[in-house]
Amino acid sequence: MFAKASLIVLIVLVNVFFIVNDAIHRSSYVRYTDVPRMQEVPFSHRHHASMGIDCRYCHTSVEQSNFANIPPTKTCMNCHKIVWNEAPMLEPVRSSWKNKEPMEWTRVHDLPDFAYFNHSIHIAKGVGCYTCHGNVADMPLMKREHPLFMKWCLDCHRDPTKHLRPAEFITKMDFNINKDMTDELKVKYGLVDDEGHALAKVTQKQLGEALVEHNSVDYKDHRLTNCAICHR
Repeated sequence: MFAKASLIVLIVLVNVFFIVNDAIHRSSYVRYTDVPRMQEVPFSHRHHASMGIDCRYCHTSVEQSNFANIPPTKTCMNCHKIVWNEAPMLEPVRSSWKNKEPMEWTRVHDLPDFAYFNHSIHIAKGVGCYTCHGNVADMPLMKREHPLFMKWCLDCHRDPTKHLRPAEFITKMDFNINKDMTDELKVKYGLVDDEGHALAKVTQKQLGEALVEHNSVDYKDHRLTNCAICHR
């Protein structure tokens, strides 16, 4: 009787251990989600985005490369030679420019080496910055919005229609289908009625399915969930 009770307790404790361990592994404490990362210079995406600066002005390689480059000091100095050019907070930037030494930024979204990710293909297929990075335009300090688990990636690969948007709005954080898309754009992406007129109202499902066709997103044969897509 005692041995049987001990076995039950052991099984329960083992299960509790794995549940707690999984919870800790997925927590913001481990994954740094919703935790602003400290930088040598407290760069505010919110401040810069509020002035209408497009993501691609600084992250110039996202449309052509597998990685999103951290901007060089020259990019900062294009503006800060003139604006806030004596601000104490920006002394590390001026020092970097003067001494020709790159700034040391802490990368916020850093995937493990065994996971292959290509920014350019995602943008080409219609995945906006918001999907992975959250509303960066509202972040005073950069933080990780999502934990970037494999399951999170696979959910999108199984059905990308929920996340696709037109190329014209890839970097627009507050994209709204029916407010932002003109009739001309709706026609361009095939969002029309039987008579060829632009639909008055478009759902994300309709837009996603139209962009799957327009951007040749081949996901229905499970090709995008093949292990080799991300692990090469």
